[in-house]
Amino acid sequence: MFSHFVKSALPRCEFTFTYTAWQHTRGWCGASTNLDQARTLLQLIVDRGFISPGHANVELFKRGTTCSYGPLGSELRENVLHQWWRSMTGSRQQVFEINTPSSSGSPDIVAGRWGHLRIVEPDDVRNVLNETELSREQLVHSVRMFLQRSPLLRTNLIQGALEQFVPLFELVNRKLPFGIAETGRCFQPSQDGSAGEGSSINTHSICVFPEGQTCQTLNEVTHGSLVWFCSPRTSSQWLDHWARQRLKWWRKFALVPSDFSSSDVSQDELEEVASRGVKIYYKFPWGQEALEVLSSRGDCELLQMHKGVRSKFQSRDGQKSVAHIVSITGNIDRGLLAFLSNSLQLHNREDIKQKLHQRKVLKLHPLLAPVKVALGIGRGATMELRQVCEGLWQELKEAKISAWPGYLETSPVPMEQLNSKYDEMGVLFTAVISENTLESGLLQVRSRDTTIKETMHISELNNFLSRYISAADNM
Repeated sequence: MFSHFVKSALPRCEFTFTYTAWQHTRGWCGASTNLDQARTLLQLIVDRGFISPGHANVELFKRGTTCSYGPLGSELRENVLHQWWRSMTGSRQQVFEINTPSSSGSPDIVAGRWGHLRIVEPDDVRNVLNETELSREQLVHSVRMFLQRSPLLRTNLIQGALEQFVPLFELVNRKLPFGIAETGRCFQPSQDGSAGEGSSINTHSICVFPEGQTCQTLNEVTHGSLVWFCSPRTSSQWLDHWARQRLKWWRKFALVPSDFSSSDVSQDELEEVASRGVKIYYKFPWGQEALEVLSSRGDCELLQMHKGVRSKFQSRDGQKSVAHIVSITGNIDRGLLAFLSNSLQLHNREDIKQKLHQRKVLKLHPLLAPVKVALGIGRGATMELRQVCEGLWQELKEAKISAWPGYLETSPVPMEQLNSKYDEMGVLFTAVISENTLESGLLQVRSRDTTIKETMHISELNNFLSRYISAADNM
């Protein structure tokens, strides 16, 4: 019975959070070198400001859930989202952007297969159950009404697209295919029952699923979603098309493209409404994990959402069949971790004293790199050099080229040490303004990928960076 289910959920309020080790959480079984590389990566992204420090925050990021990002991580995340949008809205003409709320207090929205769950406070549930004067039937009805009034949180973005189908179908003159794209926060139950510092859900609340399950903690996940509406006879071809396009997109930004792969979803793993599915995977040091899931979902969700009124779905070409759905759902947070992991390179070298050093480089794709160029000061009049740097920084900002103000370093740092820092930040180039720049306008530019230093005129830097980024985009 429903009331028995709610009562059984109440003892979970005494849950105590524990944080499992990284090896246990991610199922470590690889070589120790993979483990060392993963540790190096996680330490680096904390040290260089990709994510905020703290064990709980790192745990969230490792799970592929939204964490507290630092300045570089926030910029990288924006770059990935921007490229995701370009790939969706730029690849086909009829793709429309929507923006729907991540939560709702409306009792009219039905939690079900479209991915909603309800949040209830245990004390409020107890108050309902303590109404002893009610009969069993009245108590069940009271609990159901209480749950219907509780706030809803979405677990995916599909419902928003389904709600928007009819007006957008009219907008495209009832012609297929077309797509609806959205990015936003969704909420997923914590797999190990723990929530980190970044979790936005009150840990004293209970999350209730329409099927009857409960969980006490949720994690936020940033999803990118495309819901593609097409004719029934072409849905399988469209699934294959999008699977090829999505794998190509992930590999475009990869240093090692072979680490990204795709495979069909087994029948055991398919959602109830899906007839076929494809997953895009990344091979992390700890094993393979899915970045995107593509599904051929048929028409039942569309009919359920709009109460089965088929007249709303008939196209202008006289076809009476209902549009079929091909969905693409990507985990943007896990995608960030994949790109960071894929871009990390470790190089061992000896100095003049034969001491072994390890050079760590994040060779992020030029379109994704959070900082394109770092501006540093060489020898010379500090005040004049700083003024030149500030003017150059402003010029780059107006050109929308992200620059790191290395000239603001308060204490002198050896250039080699700065280069190591910028390599770990994934900075594409380092430009050093020196006394020679004041005299001749020439500055020295160092490449992250080759470590080669070139000399160019200061007036050429902006165009050089723009051409470099544009060339990377066209590859």
